[in-house]
Amino acid sequence: MSGPYRRVKDVRRIAVLRANAIGDLVFALPSLDSLRAAYRQAEIVLLGLPWHAEFFAGRPGPIDRVEVVPVYRGIREEGGGAEDVPGQERFFAAMARERFDLAIQIHGGGRNSNPFVLRLGARVTAGLRTPDAAPLDRWVPYIYYQPEIHRYLEVMALVGARPVGFEPRLRLLPGDLEESYTAVPEAGPPIVVLHPGAGDPRRHWPTEGFAAVGDALAQAGARVAVIGGRPEERPLVDAVVDGMKAPALNLAGRISLRGLAGLLSRCAVVVGNDSGPLHLAHAVGARTVGVYWCGNVITAGPLTRSRHRLAISWRLNCPVCGVDTTRTPCSHHVSFVADVPVDEVLEPALELYQDALHGG
Repeated sequence: MSGPYRRVKDVRRIAVLRANAIGDLVFALPSLDSLRAAYRQAEIVLLGLPWHAEFFAGRPGPIDRVEVVPVYRGIREEGGGAEDVPGQERFFAAMARERFDLAIQIHGGGRNSNPFVLRLGARVTAGLRTPDAAPLDRWVPYIYYQPEIHRYLEVMALVGARPVGFEPRLRLLPGDLEESYTAVPEAGPPIVVLHPGAGDPRRHWPTEGFAAVGDALAQAGARVAVIGGRPEERPLVDAVVDGMKAPALNLAGRISLRGLAGLLSRCAVVVGNDSGPLHLAHAVGARTVGVYWCGNVITAGPLTRSRHRLAISWRLNCPVCGVDTTRTPCSHHVSFVADVPVDEVLEPALELYQDALHGG
């Protein structure tokens, strides 16, 4: 590792490895914007997942196209975990023909992703590295407790790309809004969306808390919709809707990611766990209230507070075994945020809702 670095000369094509979920991609948007600003004439190719290809098709922004990565340990894992070796060989042969000038790794610490990036055959490689990962031409250390947005901006600085902003921004397509109007009609009171799910059950705030917040916002005049995209989130959505006294729209499994982006952009406020939809709401300009575990505030919390508020659990010890999980991991997947009081979510949600009504 050394620096400072200047831009790489004569760059025509750049590969960026980021094959994760929606929240992970949102955190990378400011860094991709900085890369685009530094290399305006280059083609930026995201090496991602099938959903990236569908979601970014025709979408303005820093990504020119998506190449779907094959099943590969630590990069894209599906089903029983067997690697797609023939698919890998075809993929890397195709990528060699691309003749990338730059290949950038923002997909974790590099134990699996750095060898992947090195196989692309790019003229210059850059990215993150843990002590057990293969070195790239230019690298910064991967240290867990760092804001994700800043982490990837630091990587882009390795190739001379300076920040052009710190807030993630995602542009909408007309079809995003059109689908959202089918799910929630345009005419009617202001919309509030609740999202009681998350990829990790340790980040689940109780559904009765969401129901209480939903009722209070409905009483304030809002239309409440409850979302959940994964099949395992449907029971959570049902529990919130059934637990509310006021009527609420149950949108579990009833809207695509594109439509969800459109819907979130129309919201007065979005209330959710630390999750992909919450971060997507941030990127499309919605006001948000997020329920966070304290450690995740460092890595995933929004960087500003005028439109984004946090309700934080300061629990460090597992509720089951009592181990300090900041030092020793445990296998219990129980909520670490259940102790966040309802008022700590409700009060900022009502405040932001009123701000939205008055154009604040």
